[in-house]
This record gives sequence, structure tokens and C-alpha cells, in this order.
Amino acid sequence: MENGTVKFFNEAKGYGFITEDNSKKEYFVHVSGLVDEIREGDTVEFELAEGKKGLNAVKVSVI
Repeated sequence: MENGTVKFFNEAKGYGFITEDNSKKEYFVHVSGLVDEIREGDTVEFELAEGKKGLNAVKVSVI
């Protein structure tokens, strides 16, 4: 599991981005990959899975 912070999440559109703590890379997250509801600024843990345009955050849960 990776740890990171929710940089942006648009509830109406159902997607956003998470910044990973160690690498500072940003990963796309879709509402279908959420375990918990998330908001901007939340600290989360997640796994990475290959998506259409690269790695996506999945199994996202608030710590």
C-alpha cells in the first residue's frame, strides 16, 4: 500500500488526483476505486493499478 494526500477530488464528476508521499507523483483516482469517501487534503492509503492512461490509485481508504 502507498500513502498520499488527496490533491483534488470532484465529487460531481467522480474523479481526482492523489499525491504520493514519497515520490510526490500524482495518480488519477476514480470514484469506482474508492473504499471510503475522500475530500481534498485527506491522508489516504491506496494501491496502484494499470489504467487506460497509466497508473491509477485504487482501493483508496482514508487513514
